Amino acid sequence: MMLCWILSESLSFVLILSWLGVNLYLFIDTFCWYEEEESFHYTRVILGSTLAWARASAQCLNFNCMLILLPLSRNLISFIRGTRICCRGPWRRQLDKNLKFHKLVAYGIAVNATIHIVAHLFNLERYRLSQSEEAKGLPAALSKLGNSPNESSLNPIRTFHTNTTTELLMTVAGITGLVISLALILIMTSSTEFIRRVSYELFWYTHHVFIIFFINLAIHGAGRIVRGQTPESLRVHNVTFCRDHYAEWQTAAQCPAPQFSGKEPSAWKWVLGPVVLYTCERIIRFWRFQQEVVITKVVSHPSGVLELRMKKRDFTMAPGQYIFLQCPSISSLEWHPFTLTSAPEEDFFSVHVRAAGDWTQALFQAFGAEGQTCKELWSLPRLAVDGPFGAALTDVFAYPVSVCVAAGIGVTPFAALLKSIWYKCCESQTQPKLTKVYFYWICRDARAFEWFADLLLSLETRMSEQGKTHFLSYHIFLTGWDENQAIHIALHWDENTDVITGLKQKTFYGRPNWNSEFKQIAYNHPSSSIGVFFCGPKALSKTLQRMCRLYSSADPRGVHFHYNKESF
Repeated sequence: MMLCWILSESLSFVLILSWLGVNLYLFIDTFCWYEEEESFHYTRVILGSTLAWARASAQCLNFNCMLILLPLSRNLISFIRGTRICCRGPWRRQLDKNLKFHKLVAYGIAVNATIHIVAHLFNLERYRLSQSEEAKGLPAALSKLGNSPNESSLNPIRTFHTNTTTELLMTVAGITGLVISLALILIMTSSTEFIRRVSYELFWYTHHVFIIFFINLAIHGAGRIVRGQTPESLRVHNVTFCRDHYAEWQTAAQCPAPQFSGKEPSAWKWVLGPVVLYTCERIIRFWRFQQEVVITKVVSHPSGVLELRMKKRDFTMAPGQYIFLQCPSISSLEWHPFTLTSAPEEDFFSVHVRAAGDWTQALFQAFGAEGQTCKELWSLPRLAVDGPFGAALTDVFAYPVSVCVAAGIGVTPFAALLKSIWYKCCESQTQPKLTKVYFYWICRDARAFEWFADLLLSLETRMSEQGKTHFLSYHIFLTGWDENQAIHIALHWDENTDVITGLKQKTFYGRPNWNSEFKQIAYNHPSSSIGVFFCGPKALSKTLQRMCRLYSSADPRGVHFHYNKESF
């Protein structure tokens, strides 16, 4: 158990170190090659070490551009989750961090792209300066190559007074480099958390500029601006001897004028595999888009929550999984992730949607949820469903004890989980490994409890009938209330049922004391492996991660908390 716990805590760090190590190796190896390679000796005479800086960063760019699409291949990740190599918890948890890895790789692309651009700006200026009247010696001689017949040029800037920007934008490398840079800036700036919160649609559309990015990346090297000496020229032109006799290149037989050519473009070789894989991913999504989805029920819940119940042929799911939803009448391109709130044992699948953005507001209007009654089923707009896909919560049943923490609408993943617990523990003939569930829900709006309270009430009743009241411990925390609510609670206080939820378990007012909660759970289960599952804001996520580390025992026989966060 101790080994498993160490793996779960350190595997992410090892993977990050591996990624950094490969980047570092590629950078140093390529840098040293261009600093020492004989065919680029004359190129280094003009450009110096910025040649190696440009090429090394380009190699790392190729590597990271190869990786950037892999974490977005949801079907590939779901397939890997189902293989034996990833059936163990530590490896499965790394797959749940696919978006974090995607962001990490994106930072790697941004850093290397910056180095590449700056290095080439220096290269262009050095090319231009080597054409000046003040330029003497070998750099000047190299820059003049190409002016005579049967000579190939090394310097793409032909005169000192040439505008390097204009000259650059007349080349394939210059145009594609500018497009790649603009696309990267647009993608990175629109990916900030602020933009995603304010306008998810803006983030979604600008992210698809990646198509333009990859097309231009594939042909960027075709310009072959950076040139090296050809193998044929190296055989007849000894660099070590001839570099000191550049004045005799046109006359001496042993030192003919060196010939140069651009290096073969290689970026397309790096990204071809992932691009083909991602294209297959999009084809699968398109095939699923064509499949019919039947809407069986629409429910408008309090606090701006819309429940959609649906059926789809051959649709199978597990608790905690999520789907991507599209409404063509709103947008023919946008897909939005929603956690499934139904249990696998039910004959439908459902999602709960909160009106929190332009797209979800439009969905509310399309389904008539803003009025008193929803539209008739036959008049509802068409929906398309992609998925389901695995998520962290699917591992809840893999632990003997699980702690589930939800904040606000983050409770939706746990709806499917609690329903599944209800079926497995009360109707299934086989007993699951899970023996105890602690459920915490923190919410600021009392009305938000209404749609979820029915599920908890049915669970509470059924567990009591089955004599399993010990199995589920739930704690509901209300963090926002006003004076009128306080008066209502005081006037309608009942010893047996809660005023807000109608449950036997009383609602707590304020926020949980996580130190006390984790200390008590660790005391109740001194030698257990406990899974902690969370869906909600980052601040609370960091707190729970810290609690898991703090209350996990160093003794392999002690209690160990394993943190899992729901993310899309």
